[in-house]
Amino acid sequence: MTGIHKAYPGVRALYNASLSVREGEIKALMGENGAGKSTLMKLLTGAEQPTSGTIEIDGRSFKYMTPALSEQLGVACVYQNMMLAEQLTVAENIWLGRLPGRFGILDPRRLRRDTERVLQDIGYSGVIDPGQRVADLTASQQGMVAIVRAISRNARIVVFDEPTAMLADREVEELFKVIRMLRERRLAIVYISHRLEEIFRICNTYAVLKDGESVAEGPLEGMTEDRLIALMVGREVTGSNYDATRVPGAELLRAEGLTNERLRDCSLTLREGEIVGLYGLVGAGRTELARALFGCDPLRSGTVSLRGRAERLRNPRQAIDRHMGLVPEDRRRQGLAMLLSVKHNLNLPVYRRQSLFGLVRGRSEREMADRYIRDMAIKTPSPDQRVRNLSGGNQQKVVLGKWLATESKVFLLDEPTNGVDVGARQEIYALINRLAQRKAGILFISSYMPELMDVCDRILVMNRGRIVANVPRTEFDEEALLGYAIRTEATASTES
Repeated sequence: MTGIHKAYPGVRALYNASLSVREGEIKALMGENGAGKSTLMKLLTGAEQPTSGTIEIDGRSFKYMTPALSEQLGVACVYQNMMLAEQLTVAENIWLGRLPGRFGILDPRRLRRDTERVLQDIGYSGVIDPGQRVADLTASQQGMVAIVRAISRNARIVVFDEPTAMLADREVEELFKVIRMLRERRLAIVYISHRLEEIFRICNTYAVLKDGESVAEGPLEGMTEDRLIALMVGREVTGSNYDATRVPGAELLRAEGLTNERLRDCSLTLREGEIVGLYGLVGAGRTELARALFGCDPLRSGTVSLRGRAERLRNPRQAIDRHMGLVPEDRRRQGLAMLLSVKHNLNLPVYRRQSLFGLVRGRSEREMADRYIRDMAIKTPSPDQRVRNLSGGNQQKVVLGKWLATESKVFLLDEPTNGVDVGARQEIYALINRLAQRKAGILFISSYMPELMDVCDRILVMNRGRIVANVPRTEFDEEALLGYAIRTEATASTES
């Protein structure tokens, strides 16, 4: 891809951007959120057309691609948001648009046979049932389906866009085995990730975009994390994100014996000015615990108390009224109204406060939006921009901003840095520390252990729906934390 320009009304997304990748190469495509990575890949897959520039595949030059032409040339993309038909089976998703049969009649035996062949070919045989409905799979299994679907189309160029965002460490290892296998088969791979340790483990080369322009490209050998970060953000990002000056105060939240279909006798406390991490493998129950605390999912038993007062939170509205905020794991489906503007999303939880006799006070609404766009450094051409047009990192800032607008005191943050670049991640860590300094309590859920160890006062570990360990900062140890998370019969103390 050479001299690529892409402009939207009022926005220059790409300016003279370039990218090259060869057979048997795994190239890291890096840059901050909004740098233009996703836009460049949309042009490669034909989802959008460039304003100008050239795309060349196997020596053939194209001014633009279409989805059909891109697939014909062997380009496939595995997205962070899987884009699967969740009500269909695994097999139907893999062969969608190419379902086997004659005269419009599906051949179910051939469908299953072809699916099992592809699954076996990349080592997923027995891990996923071809007849299982995709909606019933875990996030990591859905990721496997997305990968198999891409490979089944005889792809020669595969783009992985934040493929590990929803995966636990063991599942990441399985993904890397598949990617290395694809490299050995001489496929060209573009790998997009904000996790630098992954880049150095799996990639051969790198390319960096900044503000829509190509700023660097070359081999990873001899490159350091600090130098890559400096290329992406234009400044050095170093040092610990832990704020040792904070002193936790009075108890804000206490949960005792929370039990439902996914939780088993979970108890925890959260104090003013405290950042508590929640770690566990995919499916351990972390998200379900946050949803139960916020009133999204019903409880069979257990109690939740806020500032010593027992509460029965039957729905999120009651939690919001009691100054709680939830940043959900899936921001696009559960955290944002994607078709509404940045302004509307920032004001959604506080419209009752912004209204008089049911009519929204436009000036107050606008001032609120302008304030949090400024305070959160949200990159948007206007408060009226649809939030779906923002980068992933800026969408996450909008989700955080709306809970700041409610003046929440308890923040439940479920994977708040997923799909967020290094610079924006540092901003989120700084924001979390500022909230704690203002006496808010933060439950920080993450499957990325290094960031929990970097930011938190203590870490709770979940295993099969239970909180099995409460580890103070002085005892942080990656091997021990992972041991609690994967042990079949966890016997660690659950005192929290």
